[in-house]
Amino acid sequence: MGSYKQSDILKYIAREEPLAGTLKAFPGLTRERLAKMFEKLADHSPRGGSAFEPEVNSNLNRIRVYSDGAARGNPGPSGAGAVLVEPSGQIVDRLGKFLGVRTNNYAEYMGLLLGLKRARELGVREIEVFTDSELLIRQLGGRYQVKSASLRPLYEEALNLLNGFSRVKLVHVPREMNSAADEMSNRAIDERM
Repeated sequence: MGSYKQSDILKYIAREEPLAGTLKAFPGLTRERLAKMFEKLADHSPRGGSAFEPEVNSNLNRIRVYSDGAARGNPGPSGAGAVLVEPSGQIVDRLGKFLGVRTNNYAEYMGLLLGLKRARELGVREIEVFTDSELLIRQLGGRYQVKSASLRPLYEEALNLLNGFSRVKLVHVPREMNSAADEMSNRAIDERM
């Protein structure tokens, strides 16, 4: 068995396990609050000399970010999702965030921002962004103007984050090639992540 941080395992459980039953049993509890409870538990638990030693490897040079946004209605209940994948194909992280009532394009940008921020936290230097949002790719690539006042700050934040990487590639993919990020954006709505 590898060497893992206990806090990382608990955070993973809070983020990945199907917690719909728990959330239903405790009205008012959100996935986000539950994750924070796990983090607090993990940060205050004894470390000991077990298999839960701190992991030293944070050596990700290049990563793929698959991002997506979903809105049920436009605007409607919406969620953002991102999945970070190593070039080898191994999933590094899955992220989702419930956004409330927003438009689909707003959710698409938020999915991208989730992924970019996580990549920065991991110290990634080169990034490839894959999304099924043609609008997002064309706006970030300078082919389309950003006319929406609600999208402009998200667009600017995305550009600032992208400029922090040494190499950036933006790729529009068909929806079926973005299913993992789509799943996270829909889970964010369903589970109020």
